[in-house]
Amino acid sequence: MSTPAPFQVDVSKAVGFQPAPQKVIYNSRDLMLYAISIGVKQDELKFLYENEPDFAAFPTYPLVLGLKKDQHGVSVYGGGGKEEVPGIPSFDPNRLVHGDQSLEIHRPLPLGGEYELRTTVSGVYDKGKGMVIERTTVMVDPKDPSKPYSSMKGSAFVRGYGGWNGPKGPKQESFEAPKDKAPDAVYVDKTSDDIAILYRLSGDYNPLHIDPKIAPAVGFKKPILHGLCTYGHAAHAVLKTFGHSDANAMKSITGRFTAPVYPGDTLETRMWKVPADHKDQTKIIFQVAAKERNQVVINGGCVVLWSNKAPQSKL
Repeated sequence: MSTPAPFQVDVSKAVGFQPAPQKVIYNSRDLMLYAISIGVKQDELKFLYENEPDFAAFPTYPLVLGLKKDQHGVSVYGGGGKEEVPGIPSFDPNRLVHGDQSLEIHRPLPLGGEYELRTTVSGVYDKGKGMVIERTTVMVDPKDPSKPYSSMKGSAFVRGYGGWNGPKGPKQESFEAPKDKAPDAVYVDKTSDDIAILYRLSGDYNPLHIDPKIAPAVGFKKPILHGLCTYGHAAHAVLKTFGHSDANAMKSITGRFTAPVYPGDTLETRMWKVPADHKDQTKIIFQVAAKERNQVVINGGCVVLWSNKAPQSKL
């Protein structure tokens, strides 16, 4: 797949670009809907029932807010990752796929309210076969922006838009699964045929995930599951297995999307406990596979948990 010509990127204009802060809103009902769509079941009512004494937001919830935005109704899908950036010419949004995603939690999420997402284009890289656009976003209370709730870093890979002699990007830390060791735990969760229809109600209304006419036009046999839904499933698997389902136990999560998931697939999250960087943390390497195809759909995954279950903000 060659680079559509002419295509040149001005990295000096793109990197550091900050769009206007994005207002986002959510309530406890949104939190419960998200939790059930990523596989939380009735044995974890703390994420599903508002009258539970320890009712809490599942910690990866902020990842949906960039598309949910500031409304509770159905929003018009604008193409996640396609937003115009100075120095980057227009490109075909159908060539864009989600690459890596990470999230770091600085303090527990409130159960609802109005907040802001503040985003910076933190990198634009030429990978030869395509271009990577990396964005870093913090979720803040606009009344007290110095203490963010979470930081998110996501990359969009645009197929066919490489070869413009740009920077290749820094070497990424590797979180590959140990090859000589069986997983310490495996969490198996069969998704329902309707899971994408449910998850989209959290705010990602991309028709690729529901319209049977669109999926074949872009190379899929049927609508695929949202990548961030699979990501949420993995976070839930790790937190339930090693973090006692305590929302405050999760410090960070990262992973790389490697293949699509179809609603109805059985997700097998394989987990390895490895030495942590600090004595008060637990480090889990994970990968997710679609069991029926034995195909890895998220690789290079890592979750860091607080051993004392108490996240401490360093910002």
